[in-house]
Parts: sequence; C-alpha cells; structure tokens
Amino acid sequence: MISLTTLIIIVTVLVSLAAFNKAEVFQKSLMNPYLVFHKKEYWRLIASGFIHGSYIHLGFNMFTFYFFGRVVEQVFGQVLGGSSTIVFVLFYLSAIVVSDLPVAFKRKNDIHYNSLGASGAVSAMVFASILYYPLNDICLYGIFCLPGFILGIIYVVYSYYQGRNMSDNINHEAHLYGAIYGAIFGIVVNPHSAISFIDQIKTYRIF
Repeated sequence: MISLTTLIIIVTVLVSLAAFNKAEVFQKSLMNPYLVFHKKEYWRLIASGFIHGSYIHLGFNMFTFYFFGRVVEQVFGQVLGGSSTIVFVLFYLSAIVVSDLPVAFKRKNDIHYNSLGASGAVSAMVFASILYYPLNDICLYGIFCLPGFILGIIYVVYSYYQGRNMSDNINHEAHLYGAIYGAIFGIVVNPHSAISFIDQIKTYRIF
C-alpha cells in the first residue's frame, strides 16, 4: 500500500510539473500576500506549497520530505491508529499555511512579493521527526552528520538570522516558523514525546 508521504510527493511533483509548463498555473498558485488579503485569493496559501521554482528546488524538498515524512507518518500511526491518516494530511497542509502566514501578514501590502515551495511544511516534518528521535543522525550531502537536535539548533539560528537579513531571496522565515510548528504539532499528537525528547538528550555524549 502506498504511503501518505509518497502520495503527497506524487501530487506535488505533478502540480509542480504542470506549473513549470503552464505559466497560468504557476501565477495562480504563487503565495502573493497582496492578492491573498486584498483580493481574497486564499487558495494561494495552500497551492503555493505544491509548486516550486526549479527542478532542484522540487527535488531537494521531496527528497527530504520522503525520509522525514515516513518517520512522522509511522509515529502518528503508532500513536493515533486509524485516525493518523487525517491528522498527517492535516499536519502537512496546515504547515504550508502556518509557515507562510507571518511573512504574508508582514508583506500583505507588497504586490510584488511572492513565495512558493513546500519548504515550510518539510521543515515541520523534519522537526517533528527530530522531536521523536533527537539522537538520530542527519547527514548533509551524505558526508557531514550530526544528531538531529544539534542540527536543529543550528538550523533555527541560521533561519532566524537569514530571515532578518533577507539577502538571498529565500523565505527563511517560513523555514523557521515551519520548524517551530512541527515541534509543537508533534507534541500535541504525542505529549509524552516532550519528556522523551529531554530524556534522550540527557543521554547524549560527544565521545
């Protein structure tokens, strides 16, 4: 049976490919805060999470989501049983919206600002996974590996400062808010995970 993670990846790839080939689909799906709030085009808050700026952008997001999404999906299944399907999909879709909302409110009068991609939702999945398994190594480019909780701290600090600088045309604030939302949602689904997270961290030794 196909996993929800794989199904979401398939849908995202298909929508992204359609947007690559049809400018109208791409333009209608962009998260443009001005159009969202002044023209009430609220669908953009979700649709923007299913389109990407390039094949590399799409590939990186879906590659990351594949590994971390399956972990979260499995934990949800163990904790929630049959209702995990609805909760997992709700988590992913709401993460797309929540990760973009702070910037959307901030830039709601800027008609030229656009944002796109699943990065906020993917960050939420990564941080929910880190919450559940903080000592599992996460490897960058398959070479540089660190325990998830350490890499998570670095990621949050980096996203915060890059979000303030806004020097590289990347919505780092969506990454940051997605990460925070992922950890909070993960705790709501499995409250014991907060205690387990702390207990696991206490056992960590560098050497």
